[in-house]
Amino acid sequence: MDFEFSGPIWFWKGPSPWYFVTIPPEQYGELKAILPMVTYGWGMIPARVRIGKTVWATALFPKDERYIVPIRASVRTAERLDEGDIVTVQLEIQL
Repeated sequence: MDFEFSGPIWFWKGPSPWYFVTIPPEQYGELKAILPMVTYGWGMIPARVRIGKTVWATALFPKDERYIVPIRASVRTAERLDEGDIVTVQLEIQL
């Protein structure tokens, strides 16, 4: 399953601060439907992600009936991104 979306980068200030992009609600149903086939615990879904020229492996996190994509510091540096920037994210989920 592959899809693309755009959204703003946001910062979570929790005990382990991190940057994320939220996947639009339209894709939540599709992701939830494949969850039993791909999750490795806690509802997390492994994925390959591309923003700009940077590609990396990560896991999508469930949050508030949506999924969020963690954006590593190395990706933000390579693509010159910061909180509030709108990015286009390409996701590849292996079934």
